[in-house]
Amino acid sequence: MTQFMKLLLAGTITGMVMTTAAIGTAAAAGPENRITILYDAFGKDASMRKDWGFSALVEIAGKRILFDTGDDRDIFAANVKAKNVDLTKLDFVVLSHRHGDHMAGLAHVLSVNPTVKIYAPKEGFGIFGSSLPSSFYRKAEALPPDMRYFDGKPPEVMTFGSAWQGANFELIDKTTEIVPGITLIALVSEAPGTRELKELSLAINTPDGVVLVVGCSHPGIDKIVEAAATINPKIHLIAGGFHLVAASDDAISKIVATLKDTFKVEIIAPGHCTGEPTFAALKQAFGDHYIYAGLGTSFATGSGAGAEQRRGEAPALDAEDLVSYRRLAAREDPFGLATWRRKLANRDN
Repeated sequence: MTQFMKLLLAGTITGMVMTTAAIGTAAAAGPENRITILYDAFGKDASMRKDWGFSALVEIAGKRILFDTGDDRDIFAANVKAKNVDLTKLDFVVLSHRHGDHMAGLAHVLSVNPTVKIYAPKEGFGIFGSSLPSSFYRKAEALPPDMRYFDGKPPEVMTFGSAWQGANFELIDKTTEIVPGITLIALVSEAPGTRELKELSLAINTPDGVVLVVGCSHPGIDKIVEAAATINPKIHLIAGGFHLVAASDDAISKIVATLKDTFKVEIIAPGHCTGEPTFAALKQAFGDHYIYAGLGTSFATGSGAGAEQRRGEAPALDAEDLVSYRRLAAREDPFGLATWRRKLANRDN
């Protein structure tokens, strides 16, 4: 071999080594596609505080997205600290709906990142702020100006404040692709007790299929998945609350069958208001495609999700527990909200 060929070969090998090292470094430095549960009422991480509510950090497609913020500002802040999450480095926040157990921690987020973009449902006179055309109210032209709203000359559009004045809200009224490949699915609940409640779900279209993050699924987890399937019929993973915490066994069975057999969801990672009997039913149906998603858990969202991450939920409920849940589900007011409201009314009177 000539000296020239030796030098050429050495240069080629060196270049290959440098290129390989650069690729390895880039891969190591690149964002990891994962979901970390920051707020929930069950889990194994002793460094975090359990409470009813939901929050998750979604790191996917090069974005860091905070989905919901839990039920208590201080608990949320403590859990964020326990997981070393830097809230100053968020691309945006999504608030799924206006219930306190999903948005109370926003005060902490804004204390450290006051300008972060926040996507929330648009509702008339909503807590996140809103606007309505002034034509929404009837006019009485014959009244004197001092008896008329805005002296009879209202603005064309009336803007209403939010509970977090100055926060950078962008309100979503219909299903919207907010950045390429990331869509907020906007649906409305038709269920008694939450009728007309608007809710956003986060759908990320990945090479593995749609990764779907849901808050409480008040419009129905089946309807949310149906909407996600219009983006990509392959549903890779669903994480979050399915709102079946007081559902009957029959209702649970129907939803499990719909997710597994109709939509052929590949991986399931339920939490929050999904409900203990539903955890058990989903674990049985999905087997090693069920991811334990308790408080403090981090799990991969793409093809890197290995079998070691598909750990089972707690053991299935025994017969006595199931009887208790059936009794709860059969009540007209399973959470006692009507009784609570009556007590408040009597106290005020």
